[in-house]
Amino acid sequence: MPTLCRSLAPRIAARFLAAGLLSLAPGAATFGQEASLAVPTMHGLESDSALAYADLVDLALPAEIALRAQVRKAIRLKAEEAPGVPAGYARLYVEARTTALLIGPDLGESVRFLADVPLDARGKVPKLKKAAVLVLARAVPDRLGELQLVAPDAMLTPTPGREATLRAILTETARPDAPPAITALREVLHVSGNLAGEGETQLFLATANGAPVSISVLRRPGMPATWGVSFTEIVDSAARPPLPATLAWYRLACGLPERLPVRANISGTLADRQIAAEDYAQVRADLGPCTRKRIGR
Repeated sequence: MPTLCRSLAPRIAARFLAAGLLSLAPGAATFGQEASLAVPTMHGLESDSALAYADLVDLALPAEIALRAQVRKAIRLKAEEAPGVPAGYARLYVEARTTALLIGPDLGESVRFLADVPLDARGKVPKLKKAAVLVLARAVPDRLGELQLVAPDAMLTPTPGREATLRAILTETARPDAPPAITALREVLHVSGNLAGEGETQLFLATANGAPVSISVLRRPGMPATWGVSFTEIVDSAARPPLPATLAWYRLACGLPERLPVRANISGTLADRQIAAEDYAQVRADLGPCTRKRIGR
């Protein structure tokens, strides 16, 4: 496709991209509940602290393409060509030159897409020409170089920390044994040991692909309870908690309910059910919150 002139670009872009091509890609996570506006910078889109680790995973999981590019042209669409844009944001038609492909097929040098960006303090679109950006998207079938972002705000500033984190996420998600999405807490069972204060609580989780995931919490007399997660069929009492800012951490922190559902607690006695609830609360506290900072939509 030839480069579009400035007067025609918004209308043509709106016609072949806006009609459904800016919606979330299939399987994309929704925006988090802990929402805050991204913070514009002079030459970029938002500060490095404007996105949490969970935000980057939310964007990376549905992405078929992740690339770094340099913006050649960014034209603001008119209001009638950009329905659903939140207050404080503008929708742009962007043409960019690919400088590095993180994942995905070869798209050629030139890519085109629509993106929502935050306005600056004066209500103006930030100057993006020649700016470097990270893009998470999927290809539009039969249209070489045309992309659909996995979310309207999936054009990011490529700070060194953010790009390194994103590369690590993409590497993890590409592994065949990558931790699966948690869909439910199926059963929680505490069994007391022979000694006072001794026992084990086991949590069995349901996953999107049916792969087994379990958590074991061990109690020993006079010692703090310890726990770990296993992503295999073996319930491993020697397992450890996931490291922060890893896909395993994200799956648990963002997939487990805040509180133990009563129906999931199948421990035999009232005392065992109480201990199971306490052990689950410790697991949740140790994981910490699944913080998200992207704007809610």
